[in-house]
Amino acid sequence: MGTRDIKRKIKSVNSTMQITKAMELVSTAKLKRTRDRMDITRPYFETVLETVQELMKTQKNVKHEFLGYREVKNSIYVVVTADRGLCGGYNNNAMKLVFQDIQDKSSAKVITIGKKSRDSFTKREYDVVREYVYISENPQYSDAQEIAKYLLKLYAQEEVDEIKFVYTRFVSTISQEAVMLKLLPMVLEEQVEETAVEEEGDDESYMVYEPSPETVLSYVIPKYIESTIYGGLVESAAAEQAARRLAMENANDNAEDIIESLTLTFNQARQASITQEISEIVGGAEALK
Repeated sequence: MGTRDIKRKIKSVNSTMQITKAMELVSTAKLKRTRDRMDITRPYFETVLETVQELMKTQKNVKHEFLGYREVKNSIYVVVTADRGLCGGYNNNAMKLVFQDIQDKSSAKVITIGKKSRDSFTKREYDVVREYVYISENPQYSDAQEIAKYLLKLYAQEEVDEIKFVYTRFVSTISQEAVMLKLLPMVLEEQVEETAVEEEGDDESYMVYEPSPETVLSYVIPKYIESTIYGGLVESAAAEQAARRLAMENANDNAEDIIESLTLTFNQARQASITQEISEIVGGAEALK
């Protein structure tokens, strides 16, 4: 490349770096807001989860449509991704979990949240029963209620036999983890061991549920589904901004490395051009003697 081409390329990289720096600053500001929101929603989700688990542990013979084993013929997946890209592997990691988990495409339904998951599953001809766009960055509790209501309706009508929720957990500003949760049917894997430990000690339960444990579960489990979906949406929003901020930061670092390399190449080319001109001048002067 000539010096003019190198200068043009340096200018182009600089322009791109200005955009990535601006996107990094925007993502940093959004990450602060979503993290504050996430810290507020976590206690409610954890309280509802503890209530359901405690009820299932203490009431060993309780029977409910949301509990126990059901033969899985059809599954439904709720997949949370972003509406935009430029966030590293954030979108692909969540969708990869679903692709790996689905054995038979004909027995799987998908609810997509975000344009990236909608486009990906539609392109691969999955059965996308519902799609939600432009809510991933600023989810509302009403969105989670609507999704949960539809899921519970399908489960009660036995159109699906299990419900799985896929979102990205916010671990830290530099680490995000794609997670798949089984929402229904609710089965505690440790229930047998914990029950055996409880039977060795005091078998008396101090928890009383009125009017009945079944009625309490009918109220609490839908709240658990709603709060889990909403908590996952909020965590995914924070994880998306963290992933985008990290991606833009890496893009800035790469741009600086490219500019440094191009500047070195430009200086070498200019130095070579000056050296060649001096050589030509000296050669011409020698020829005139």
